[in-house]
Amino acid sequence: MYLSSFIHRDHLFDIAERWLLGWLEPDDGLRITQILICDGFVLGQTLESMMRVLLERVHGTVFRQKRIQFKGQLRDVICNSPLDGSARVYELVSLYNTNPEFFYREAPINGSIYIDNDSRLLGLYRIKRPRRIAEKANRYVANWIFQVVQNRAKEMAQGRARDHNVTLEELITPKNLMDFEFIRAEKDIAKMFKDNKINLDKSALKIHDVGGIKIVASREKLSLLEKELSEQLKIRVNDRESFSGDYQATSLIIEVPWDPDHVCRRYMDTRAWRKYLNRGLSETELKKGLEPLLEGAKPTLITELILSTFPDMVESELGNSLHEERIVAQRDNKLYRGYIPMNVEFLIEYLLAVGVCPHTHIEQLPIKIWGRYLPDTVIDHIRALYGMPDVELFC
Repeated sequence: MYLSSFIHRDHLFDIAERWLLGWLEPDDGLRITQILICDGFVLGQTLESMMRVLLERVHGTVFRQKRIQFKGQLRDVICNSPLDGSARVYELVSLYNTNPEFFYREAPINGSIYIDNDSRLLGLYRIKRPRRIAEKANRYVANWIFQVVQNRAKEMAQGRARDHNVTLEELITPKNLMDFEFIRAEKDIAKMFKDNKINLDKSALKIHDVGGIKIVASREKLSLLEKELSEQLKIRVNDRESFSGDYQATSLIIEVPWDPDHVCRRYMDTRAWRKYLNRGLSETELKKGLEPLLEGAKPTLITELILSTFPDMVESELGNSLHEERIVAQRDNKLYRGYIPMNVEFLIEYLLAVGVCPHTHIEQLPIKIWGRYLPDTVIDHIRALYGMPDVELFC
């Protein structure tokens, strides 16, 4: 779990890696809390600054910002925007207005939308919620572990081929033996975690879109903006992907500098420390500002910039490429569904919960990669972080 949208991403990765190996340090809870407070605020302020620059460049008009907590708020704004006249957009807006509850209105989102004086949607930014980060960590680790397990199973097959004095291509392996070797390989990998004999591949576990921006405009304006990013705005584009089919958009992974003076000043001017009073740090500590928490911070952060036309935006929120259904599809299409990646998801969700709970000290890690758990297990441990006792229906 390498969250490149965070300025202390290396420190957080080191903690996550140790936890996956079952190794807890006494000050981990405090450090995680400090990172999530500091890096979350830096990311939010940087995304807001980026939105202003990009919107002024693309639209050059007066706009206002509105915080949103649920996807229904975004979808209402889409439907209240001046429509572009296409039959498909009118069809989807009509479907939404007929039965809004069918469109995941209560799905949570942490972000802001930007609209002009004509109520036209110009763009938005959002920061992924901890649950979604944990799910994505599951998928990334699952893909990586799948390759590791496959390689281990292949080594077993090569050993049998040598025993039979044939090449691997000539070896005929019954399906039940292939399944057995895969299960055995999975157990070998789990033991490597337990024995602290495995190194996580940071490059395979990078999550670039913890912070995300979407700009909505005509294709011409979006094309011009993309050209200006590196030439005039000095934004580095690390990767580009164009989507076609049901979901159409251009995704850019961009690396941007952040302004420590501006961010630290905003923290104090807005009295942002009040938002973190129930996060395990004292009011005195929080009032000292962000400066004490910036040691070791990276000068840049990485985020996703999506360029979308209004019709494609409508399709992604109301049509065939509905965002929540893409999430469900991603969950269902994993290459590997073993207990190791599921444990990773549980442990990462717990790690992020520690960073936002009222305490900064934990006695032990409730999840081990080499164990097997039900979702109820991690739910109970997260409840305990908030002092919420289990309530049995029958005693």
